[in-house]
Amino acid sequence: MSGSAPYGDYPPRGPVGYQDGQATDVAAGRLWATGAATAVVAALAAVVVTLLIRGVLDVAVFAPRGAGVWGDATTGYLAAWAVVAALVATGLLHLLLVTVARPRAFFTTIGGLVTVAMMLLPFTHALDTGAQLASAAVFLVIGATITGLLSAAVPAVAPGRTYGRW
Repeated sequence: MSGSAPYGDYPPRGPVGYQDGQATDVAAGRLWATGAATAVVAALAAVVVTLLIRGVLDVAVFAPRGAGVWGDATTGYLAAWAVVAALVATGLLHLLLVTVARPRAFFTTIGGLVTVAMMLLPFTHALDTGAQLASAAVFLVIGATITGLLSAAVPAVAPGRTYGRW
């Protein structure tokens, strides 16, 4: 099909799976490998920021003060939940890549809103202010890590699905 686009700004569509001469397929294996790597980084980020807050800033977060710098089993649970969150986010990104226009914009918005919701969660419990702020900081680091790494991978896993800066 040649000539101007029949519907304003939208270019004419070629065969199924192609847009502007680029494949719009999602490299699912690469996406899920990126999701697995993101899960590892998110778990490490959870442990590192918890160590920073407990060890350097001396704020008892996710464990009583007597549990030491490493905390108790809660630190491991936090890292495990970071892994689960990264894998769920990978599934969400995969779904968005195959279903919606501007999937990266939707993903970063959803990731940002979930991160903010998790950051607000400690303020709904009767904790001291230092523990509330520290918990919010941990959730911010985990959420920003997951959202940032996965959204940055979109051009590599779905080159035909990236339009503009998003």
